Amino acid sequence: MTTSLASTFGLSDPHAATLPGGTVQRVYDDLRKRIITLQLPPDTTLSRNELTETYEVSQTPIREAMQLLKQEGLVRIYPQSKTVVTRIDVPQIYEAHFLRVALETEVCRRLAGAGDNATVTRARSIIRMQEAVADDPDQIAIFQELDELFHQTLFSGLKRGGLHQLIRERSGHLERIRRLHLPEKGKVLNILAGHRAIIEAIAAGDEAAAIDAIRAHLSQTVAKVEDLRQEFPHYFA
Repeated sequence: MTTSLASTFGLSDPHAATLPGGTVQRVYDDLRKRIITLQLPPDTTLSRNELTETYEVSQTPIREAMQLLKQEGLVRIYPQSKTVVTRIDVPQIYEAHFLRVALETEVCRRLAGAGDNATVTRARSIIRMQEAVADDPDQIAIFQELDELFHQTLFSGLKRGGLHQLIRERSGHLERIRRLHLPEKGKVLNILAGHRAIIEAIAAGDEAAAIDAIRAHLSQTVAKVEDLRQEFPHYFA
């Protein structure tokens, strides 16, 4: 998620306060986005010297950003040698999915019971932004960012942004297969339909419907893991 999109909805990145001067944050965010959107596909070698030129920074923030990406399992660092973007790890996909379902089910249930109109309003605004770019294949990365922003907004409605950050830190591999899945015909429309169903259930105060909607929404890509692995074998570990 870009900082500008987050700030538009009054959301913040918990990492930001821990990264000096914002330089590490900027490098980390951009590299992570490029990995998640497959601009930097699996097995890409990342040159620190080239990255210092690209981001116009010293080696230190590059090194710190790489460590954050390593913690997420998105890169593998070979000391005194190279840093390589990892392949997609299927067990980590299922682990991240388990975590997302467990936490987001409870978030949606509680939101439905809380009658939080402000969160519903913000989420509907994000859906409208997604609708505006849904038909443009060149805007698919923006659509994916808005997708994550939608889910962050739900967590923020309960003042549980730290839990969303936890999910984000565990979902790098899951996010990459979501990017592989997005171009499939009808996938974008299914995401939008899922978001609408979630929000309408929350707005109606229907906890059972909210739970059903979020579970159905989160299951779509995971159900396609094996198909995607067969289609893109060179991306998977």
